Amino acid sequence: MENIEKKSINQSIRILHRNIGFFILGFVLIYAISGMTLIYRDSDFLKHERTIKVNLPVETKPTEIGPALKLRDFKILKTEGDVIYFQGGSFNTVTGEAIYSVKELIFPFNKLTALHKTPSKNPFHWFTLFFGVLMLFMAISSLWMFSTKSKIFRKGIYFVLTGFVFSIILLLFLK
Repeated sequence: MENIEKKSINQSIRILHRNIGFFILGFVLIYAISGMTLIYRDSDFLKHERTIKVNLPVETKPTEIGPALKLRDFKILKTEGDVIYFQGGSFNTVTGEAIYSVKELIFPFNKLTALHKTPSKNPFHWFTLFFGVLMLFMAISSLWMFSTKSKIFRKGIYFVLTGFVFSIILLLFLK
């Protein structure tokens, strides 16, 4: 009786693993492509330039321009009369008009990379959390694909441990 129950649990997990695997294949492909795109986020690869015009309050201080425009690494280059120049743009202190250029990923890559950067306040984070749980299930349920007494299972455990140790080593050496 115990053997039949054990087989049915193993069989159920194998069936779930197979069906969920087919279901998330599309997600995995999209995540892989967007993840590879994120590797080049610090370059101009797959990016286009967009000019933005924003009106800020005229009393905006020079040190407040960067945070107001949500620009990272903001640095004032020079000031000529009423115009403050910074990397990629300018701010007119009389009119409050800021004109600057940003480089953004082209469509659909701008949407794809958002999958990796979904904040918890965004309702879409439930999708990314669900996907993460499914990926975790796939990793753990893969251990039920082979009998625990088989040679291939033991070899698989060595690969799991090697992958785990390799990941820890990579994390230790990354900045």
